[in-house]
Amino acid sequence: MSLPRASGYFRTRYDEDFRLLDTRTQRAAFGLFALCALALPFVASPFVLDLANQVLLAVVGAVALMLLTGYAGQISLGHAGLLAAGAYTTGILFKELGAPWWVTLPCAAAVGALLGVIFGLPSLRLRGLYLAVSTLALHFIVIYLGNEYETKRGFSTGVVIDAPIVDARAWYAALFAAAAVAVLLALNLLRTKTGRAWHAIRGKEAVAEALGINIPAYKLLAFVISATMTSVAGCLFAYYRGFVSAEAFSLFLTIQYVAMVIIGGMGSILGAVLGAIFVTLFPYAIEYLVASVPTPAAWANSLFAVNYAAFGLVMIVFLLYEPAGLVGIWRRLQDYFLLWPFKRKPLAASQ
Repeated sequence: MSLPRASGYFRTRYDEDFRLLDTRTQRAAFGLFALCALALPFVASPFVLDLANQVLLAVVGAVALMLLTGYAGQISLGHAGLLAAGAYTTGILFKELGAPWWVTLPCAAAVGALLGVIFGLPSLRLRGLYLAVSTLALHFIVIYLGNEYETKRGFSTGVVIDAPIVDARAWYAALFAAAAVAVLLALNLLRTKTGRAWHAIRGKEAVAEALGINIPAYKLLAFVISATMTSVAGCLFAYYRGFVSAEAFSLFLTIQYVAMVIIGGMGSILGAVLGAIFVTLFPYAIEYLVASVPTPAAWANSLFAVNYAAFGLVMIVFLLYEPAGLVGIWRRLQDYFLLWPFKRKPLAASQ
């Protein structure tokens, strides 16, 4: 059974741990969110709708990385490589065989699962920085193979793909469904034996092994599931953008996804969603700020460098002052309104 919240909300039955929405406030908030999500494509401008679609794409990849790193405790720097693998699988099948989306999507998932097995094997013997470096090799290998394919086939500007969806509203519906499936799959998976095993492995492998958990099997399963979801996100990315190019999957993209996990809050699916929203919209916020506030001309001319610097600064601030991430801020806000107008006392002082 989960631990009681400091807000005073207690769960008294085991079946309450299996409810996704177990209070009236949560159900009301979810209903309001659902209404806003349904209304968004009808009231938003094309630019705002494109931002929403980018966020939904990022949510799928961020949830996948959260399962691997935030819950199973396995560090991976090959996330952009897995996205590229799914995208290139889609592009090659479309270009060479004219395959439709209902063929390319499961094929991209299968390629991701295979890569998850191959690059998850080092996790059975490596940990920490060594594991991160081994997964980083995945990125360079996939990008190299993708570049070779583009060069040999003469696709100097990337592999062009005909998207099965043209209308931005239809894309919003499809990507919203994909993000919802990813979130629900992750939430339900974490409440199974597999999810509890990942929690134990992240906490302490020696203790997990003493409890009888098959650590190699569950580590490998974490890589396979995460890689499969990420490759599907890469397939959706390829169709949404209409082309596949190695430049779109730089190492900075991996850093962005790692930042989604850190800034959102480690070990939380809600954190993955909040992190995806924040990191996706952050460059546009910086661009708007530079354009609206009087700044030196050199800053405006080097907007990309300004984005890099601001992004790095935000990551440092969260690591130092808000290690629980955005989800930690959200939980404190929840506790404040649940306890209002009473003042919350520190746990040590109340004992």
